Amino acid sequence: DLAWDMIARFASPSLPRAFYDDGVRVADEEAKHFGLLAKRLETLGAAYGDLPAHDGLWKAAQNTANDVLARLAIAPLVLEARGLDVTPAMIIKLERAGDTDSASILRVILEDEVGHVAAGHTWFTHVARERNLPPADTFQSLVREHYQGQLKPPFNTESRNNAGFDAAWYEPLVTSL
Repeated sequence: DLAWDMIARFASPSLPRAFYDDGVRVADEEAKHFGLLAKRLETLGAAYGDLPAHDGLWKAAQNTANDVLARLAIAPLVLEARGLDVTPAMIIKLERAGDTDSASILRVILEDEVGHVAAGHTWFTHVARERNLPPADTFQSLVREHYQGQLKPPFNTESRNNAGFDAAWYEPLVTSL
């Protein structure tokens, strides 16, 4: 839903078609992730909504509802990038527990999330440059303004680098938040 919200909320003739194509791809992959996880939960005797969850993505969406640049900074470049950091350890824990089916699902999600972070980085950089703003400095400023948590290492630098998301963008935020 967050990807569709970004497409609709920030529709503008100044954004190229590729922005919307990336948004549709992200929305499609997120729906695929939900389907995989919902089916896995069903196999395990549970359903989506049975367990408590945080609403960090929706709070971030509300907090960035007025600016596509802020949304791009927080949703893909902080929250989805965090998924790159924590998912490999979850895969290892699931495999050690013998749940290779769930681990396989997380591998699919991790691979797709690299593309989501890459798209976020691409479009953040594009919009920042269109506004004549320095991308990395602007990212850091927007994170300080709009993100309530802290960026916590360790970072999955390999996956982040594969997404084109250089450590110079996010590492300065570790001690400054």
